[in-house]
Amino acid sequence: MRQIFLDTETTGLYAEQGDRIIEIGCVELLNRKLTGRNLHFYLNPGRDSHEEALKVHGISNEFLRDKPPFAAIADELLAYVAGAEIIIHNAPFDLGFLNQELALLGRPPFREVVHSVTDTLVMAKEMFPGKRNSLDALCDRLGVDNSGRTLHGALLDAELLADVYIHMTRGQEALLMDTGAGPTDRSDGVQVDLRSLVLPVLPANDQELEAHADVLRQIDKASGGKTVWQAAGV
Repeated sequence: MRQIFLDTETTGLYAEQGDRIIEIGCVELLNRKLTGRNLHFYLNPGRDSHEEALKVHGISNEFLRDKPPFAAIADELLAYVAGAEIIIHNAPFDLGFLNQELALLGRPPFREVVHSVTDTLVMAKEMFPGKRNSLDALCDRLGVDNSGRTLHGALLDAELLADVYIHMTRGQEALLMDTGAGPTDRSDGVQVDLRSLVLPVLPANDQELEAHADVLRQIDKASGGKTVWQAAGV
């Protein structure tokens, strides 16, 4: 399935209060490889950006004066994303703006056109709980070069997000498991038949069991005797 990494820049933070999209960047991934078939628009929002938004994206109101409105590019955008998995960092924000733009044209919500939407911010919070999970923070943590990102830009951010996503999901392509009756030919990875694989069971020795029990005792003590296993009498 095609994967499209999407990002927007806007005049402000609140679509429901009249803020509009000024830039859309899309990057296509197929079989975990960038295709180069990207999509990028600057848009005339019909209003000025807020000062705080200008500090983030640096796209001047004057620059956008001669750009097309969202209505002029809607068909091309929807045709491009149709049936694909859309991957966005903090998806509710971008979807809120896309849905607002589509509603103004009498079009159905964005999700009705695409196959699915994946939020990498949700993924990152599950992978790195308690840590900063902005796009910049993820680039730093995963070794993705974001030195060219002095300001936010939709296409650049979509490209960085694609790189971050590949790093976050690294290893998924290393082992492909077939759930059918037998092995199948795959050109995008290595097929391994796991049905004949016997995994050895290595029981813990006495020292390891005691070390484990000690860790459980420490956790139980720290919780004031409220651990689940203690309550269950385990």
